[in-house]
This record gives sequence, C-alpha cells and structure tokens, in this order.
Amino acid sequence: MDNQTYFAMYTLMEPKGSKSYRHLYFTSFLLLYALILLTNLWLSVVIVLERALHEPMYIFLCNLCVNYLYGATGFYSKFMHDLILDSYVIPSFMCGLQAFVIYSSAMCTTLAVMAYDRHVAICQPLDYHSNLTKNTCGILLLFCWTVPFTCMFCGVVLPFCKYHIDKLYCDNWSIVKLSCASSFVNNIYGYIVAVIFCCCAVIIIVSYVKLISACKASLENRRKFWQTCLPHILSLINFTFALLFDVMYSRYGSNDISESLRNFLALELVIVPPVFNPLIYGLNIRAVSKRH
Repeated sequence: MDNQTYFAMYTLMEPKGSKSYRHLYFTSFLLLYALILLTNLWLSVVIVLERALHEPMYIFLCNLCVNYLYGATGFYSKFMHDLILDSYVIPSFMCGLQAFVIYSSAMCTTLAVMAYDRHVAICQPLDYHSNLTKNTCGILLLFCWTVPFTCMFCGVVLPFCKYHIDKLYCDNWSIVKLSCASSFVNNIYGYIVAVIFCCCAVIIIVSYVKLISACKASLENRRKFWQTCLPHILSLINFTFALLFDVMYSRYGSNDISESLRNFLALELVIVPPVFNPLIYGLNIRAVSKRH
C-alpha cells in the first residue's frame, strides 16, 4: 500500500447550483446548524442544571443531545467551509474522521438504552431506582459510546484508485467504493455493524412489546406511556427513516436518480434527527416544558 492511500485528496459532490446560490446555501445551513446547537445545548443545559431532572431518563436524553451535537459538527463545519470557499476537497484522513464522527453519532445504541429505561420505569416502577443505579447508568452510557466508537474504529483502510466521492460528505460505503482492492473484509465489518443494529432493534422491540402489554392492564401505565414514550417513538421513527434514506442513497443511489433527490436522501440523516428530536422532547416531556 503506497503513501497515496494515506495522503490522498478527495473531491466531494458539489451541490447543484452552488456557484450561483453559494451564499444562500451557506446562510441556510448556518441557520440550521445554529438551530441544532441552540436546541440541543438548551435541552442539555436544562437537564444538567435542574436537579429534579437528574434521573436516568433525562441523563440518557442529555447523552442523545450531546451525540447529535458532535455528529452535526462533523458535517456542518466542513460543508459550510466548502460552500463559502467554493472548494469541495477533503484530505483522506479528514474524510475518514468525518465518516467516523457522523456515523458514530448515528448509531441506535442510545435509543435502545432509552427504550430499556422506559420499560423498567413503567413495567417495574417499584424497582426502577434499584435497577437503574448510578453504576448501571454509567455502564449503559459507556455502552452507548463504546459500541459505535468501536464499530467505526474497526473500519478497514483500503488502497484507493479513485478519488471522487459522489456524496456531499464522507461515509464508509462511499470510501469503500473508491477502492481498487477487494472489499471482502470491509463487507464483513459491515455485517458486524448490521448485527449490532439488529441487536439494538431487538432491545427496542422487546421493550415496547412489554410496555404495550403493561399499558393494557393499567390506566396509569397508559398515561405514563403517552407522556414519556411518545417522544421516544417519534425519535425512533425519525431515526429509522433517516437511516433508511441514507442506506438507500449509499447502496442504491445512482445517476438515474435526480441530483436533488440524491442530496435530500443524503442530508436527511444529518439534518432532521438533530433538529427535531430535541424539539420533540422539549415540547412533549412535561417535566422539562413546565420548568422552562
């Protein structure tokens, strides 16, 4: 493997009409990034400062907000830099770092932990604090961060013979498609990540099956379910569609699809969840909205 593998410069897809509307795009994405920073920071600060919210549910929510903050920064900082300078070039190590940051923040481990938390809170309310102790919460938070970081670090560096990424930002599959070597090992890595996603999905599904069963037997449980689980369900739907769009773009996107649609599919993952999830929780969780 030669040095070019490590020090290559990649070119990213240029947004349609970016030369004519570059400053409009920059302003729009700057405002969007500011909204993401404001909403996620606001919710995080509220949870940190309000002692009444120092409960596992809100700690995991704060973790989700932090997750979105660094993931959005990985995309917006580079994208706005390219727009304002009209330059869509990225060094190979920065490309790998961007893919790492965006995708490690897009893992569903936090949502799985939040589903488990709601299951214990509603199905086993008397044992909630004994089951979700500070040590247990610490282990669950470690799980939320360790799994995605480990998955991203396991990505295999391949020799490249192409240097144009047909996407507005770097991701693992786009980088793999640039390789002129066999991607067998990287595919194995992809299957491992898929298994982890499936495990998270199983945790979420099992938790909600038990939650729904518990709600049938109690009016109080139904009230708790709609009050605290509805935001989580909306976040799950939001995340699922965003991830589905991104996978569709990465795996099946082609020149047969209009550039505008391809850009929408690519950007949905880095735009919609970080914007709407803190708004969903801020507006629907009574404890937060009442205090602020």
